[in-house]
Amino acid sequence: MDGMKKVSDQDMAEMVNNCKKATFLIEKRQTGNITLKETLELEFHLKGCEMCNIFMKQSLIINQFVKKLFNPRGIELKLDDQFKEQLQKQVDTKLDQSLNED
Repeated sequence: MDGMKKVSDQDMAEMVNNCKKATFLIEKRQTGNITLKETLELEFHLKGCEMCNIFMKQSLIINQFVKKLFNPRGIELKLDDQFKEQLQKQVDTKLDQSLNED
C-alpha cells in the first residue's frame, strides 16, 4: 500500500465527528460567540483539516451573501434577548443529545 496506513472504521468515525464539531463551531463563531476552549479546539482542528478550511471559507461567503440579500440597507437586526436565551438552550440540549448519541 505504498507505506500508507489503513484508516480503521473507528478512526474514520472519530474524524467525521471532529469535522461535525468543527463545522458547528465555524458557524457558531460567525454569530460571534464561542468560548476560548472552543476557539482552541477549532484552530487545532483547522491546522490539519483542509476540508473544514474550505467549508469555513465557503460558509463565510454564503453568510455574507445572505446578509446582503435579506438586509441590503445594512440595518442591524436583533432578536429579543429572552428569545435568544430560550433558543440557545434548545440548541445546546439538542447538541448535547446528538454528541452523546455518537
